[in-house]
Amino acid sequence: MSNPQQLRYSKEHEWLSTAEDGVATVGITEFAANALGDVVYAQLPEVGSTVAAGDTCGELESTKSVSDLYSPVSGEVTEINEDVVNDPALVNSAPFEGGWLFKVRLTQEPDDLLSADEYAAHTAG
Repeated sequence: MSNPQQLRYSKEHEWLSTAEDGVATVGITEFAANALGDVVYAQLPEVGSTVAAGDTCGELESTKSVSDLYSPVSGEVTEINEDVVNDPALVNSAPFEGGWLFKVRLTQEPDDLLSADEYAAHTAG
């Protein structure tokens, strides 16, 4: 599995893009997508809602289980990926591209996220 170097990662298996104009993109990692199995339903946070780092903000349902979605950062949700709502399998087929989940305007810079190499070490066990 290859984790894009430009992203940062949470220990709960979400990724975060570098914020552009204060807005960052959030998704789940390929590791998490593979562990979940085929994603069949995505409940994402509402646009305009506030999310807090480490808090549950949605769910991903797969053929195996239902898994909570955690926000890796605090801020206001500015957009959700309607493509994933309509075709949840994008989370499995393109977790780092078309399968992104939501965008958030950061209220503070995260300080506890992992680099790609640190995340690879975290998931190696």
